[in-house]
This record gives sequence, structure tokens and C-alpha cells, in this order.
Amino acid sequence: MSMVSLTLLGSTGSIGVSTLDVLARHPDKFRVFALAGHRQVEKLAEQCQQFCPQYAVVADETAAQALKSRLQAAAVATEVLFGEQALCDVASSGEVDAVMAAIVGAAGLMPALAAAKAGKTIYLANKETLVMAGGLFMHTVRTHGARLLPVDSEHNAIFQVLPEKFDGDLAAAGVESLILTASGGPFLHTDLNTFARITPAQAVKHPNWSMGQKISVDSATMMNKGLELIEAHWLFNAPPAQLEVVIHPQSIVHSMVRYTDGSVLSQMGMPDMRTPIAYCLGLPERLNTGVAKLDLARVGALTFSRPDFVRFPCLQLAYEAMQAGNAAACVLNAANEVAVAAFLAKRIRYTDIAALVAYCLHNHGHQRAEALEDLLALDQQVRAAAQVWVRNHFRVLND
Repeated sequence: MSMVSLTLLGSTGSIGVSTLDVLARHPDKFRVFALAGHRQVEKLAEQCQQFCPQYAVVADETAAQALKSRLQAAAVATEVLFGEQALCDVASSGEVDAVMAAIVGAAGLMPALAAAKAGKTIYLANKETLVMAGGLFMHTVRTHGARLLPVDSEHNAIFQVLPEKFDGDLAAAGVESLILTASGGPFLHTDLNTFARITPAQAVKHPNWSMGQKISVDSATMMNKGLELIEAHWLFNAPPAQLEVVIHPQSIVHSMVRYTDGSVLSQMGMPDMRTPIAYCLGLPERLNTGVAKLDLARVGALTFSRPDFVRFPCLQLAYEAMQAGNAAACVLNAANEVAVAAFLAKRIRYTDIAALVAYCLHNHGHQRAEALEDLLALDQQVRAAAQVWVRNHFRVLND
């Protein structure tokens, strides 16, 4: 395995930190070309000191100046860039072999597309890229000969247990359905009558995984699983009827593939993102990750149940968006990003997240948008409408 030159988009987030942990264990296999960390300047400066990338990218000029000062004081020669175009540049550079696409939200779409157009190996941890622009992104990957590997634990699990030469034809592979597991988050057994009083601090406390705030809230509402359903639809060419979700609180079985002969194959492991990250990075080699060994006897029992749409209305909304097709998934994602940000800012209630998403789907979910500029315009239109909803609702809450 030759040395791989890697750009890591979202290096200061949970996926980025786990990726760097794996890279540090294999310095003979990977070279970090660029790191991107939005506005987490202190954390990004520490990463630059350890991995000495050629470039570091932040969100804006203010963050860039702050990072430059820190790097100069530490005598680190990394060049600092900022803005969306800089993200696209470090993702598509001729000096880069692979890109870890781990920027959370719609902000990750453009650099992921840039990497695809440049024919890179893409380790995809940004599910919103496929939710917003699945058809466009997959077409770009195929057209430019990029290699796409799924990092999300559920999709990575499916990828591991599908036939090695799977070419997107589930029927030819003997696959009946794909089963995504979900932990159920922190409110699986919480009294529904108390949901309106759930706080951001409670919502971000995931029982099994260590994740950023936005993803943690999505896990609590199960919108995260809904986005993953849409992602699986594009990654594996799976129609909605062949996608299942089961609640699995232990997060040991990461997903399953149901075959037509009655077999169900699963991938299991401790809930640690270093496992799927290392699987993608090392293919076809299995890399050491430092992940604790799975002791099934100690786990004791693995349980499964069907999701309750009354408790998790966001999951139902995601199913509806996927089945509606067109640009409904783009609407779903934009509305959810605004809703989660408003909830974390204590401007709306936890139960308002689903209400806002449903409102936007009802009013905008019928629109068609296939070209990139149309998708971006729709995304902005929905965000503007969602912000108006939040402002109106915030006034009601505070009357």
C-alpha cells in the first residue's frame, strides 16, 4: 500500500478527530495534505502542529488571521486559506489522492462535488451531500471515475456485507432488502407528554455515540436515520420498499443485509467510528484502530424493535420525502438544519423540529430541481421560509 495523500474536510468534528486518530497510528501509509476546521481555530492549530499539512482551511478571514497567528507562534509552516472555494481547491488538488468528506450539513456539498469532478477517492461522511443532490452527485462520481466509500457506520456495515463485486443491482446480488439499525437515541423510553420540555442539553446526550451537537439532535429525533435512508437509496440503488429501519439500542449491530435465500448478514462491532473510517482508509487491508474488542458475552443481549412514528415523526417525514422524490429531500434537509439550529439556540421547542420540517415539505416539497444551481436556490428558499416560521413561532413562545 503506497502512501496516500489525504485532505480532511471537517477535521475538528467527531469524524475528523477519529480519522486523525487512525492516521496517527499509520504514519507510513498516510500523508495529510490539508485540514479544514471551520472556526475551531485552537483545535485546528493543534492538529496542524501534529500533522503538518500543507494547507489549513477555515470559514472566513477573521478565523484565518487567528489561525495564522497561532501557527506562526508555533513555527508551523502550514498555509492558511479560507472560504468555500478554498475547500473545493484542497479537495480537488492534483496532489491529493483521497478526501474525507466530513463537513456537517449542506456546507459539505460543494467540496464533495469538487472531489468527485476531480476523480478522487471520496470517504463520504457527509450524508447531506446525497440527501440534497443524490442524483447529481452519483452521476458526477460515475462520469469522472471517482471512487465513493461510505463512512457512516450503517452504510459502511452494508458495504462490508454486500457481495464484493456488487455493482448496484440488488436483484442480481440476491438482496431482498437493506436493514439500517438505529439506537433510538436518548428519548426512546421518555414519556411523550414531556417531549415539549426537552432541552438542548438533554438532546445532545447520546447514550452510545460521541457526536457533534447537530448530529446528536438528529439522532434524538431520528431524522439522522431518515437522512441515512435517503443516503442508502442513492449509495446502493435501493428503492424505498427495500429499505428497513429497526431500533437496536445497544448499537452493536450496525446494519444488515437481507438476502432472498433467507440469510441475514450483519456487521457488528463496538460503537466507535474509527472502525468504519479505518475500513475505508485501508481497503483492501484491515488497519489497526485501537477500538476495544467486542465481547458479546459481556454485552449479554441484543434487542430489536420497530420504530414508532408517533415518537419519531421526523423519520416518517424522511420516508415521505424519499418516496416523493424530485427535490423533496433537499427541502427536508434545509428545513431540518434551520430547525435544529433554532432548537439548539432555544428559539423553538424540541417538538417544533418536526412541525417546521412538515410545514416546509408541505409548502415546498413538490418543487423540481435537478441542476446544481436549482438545488442551491431551492435550499436557500426553504431556509428563508423556515427562518420566518421560527421568528413567528419564537414570538408566540415569548408572548
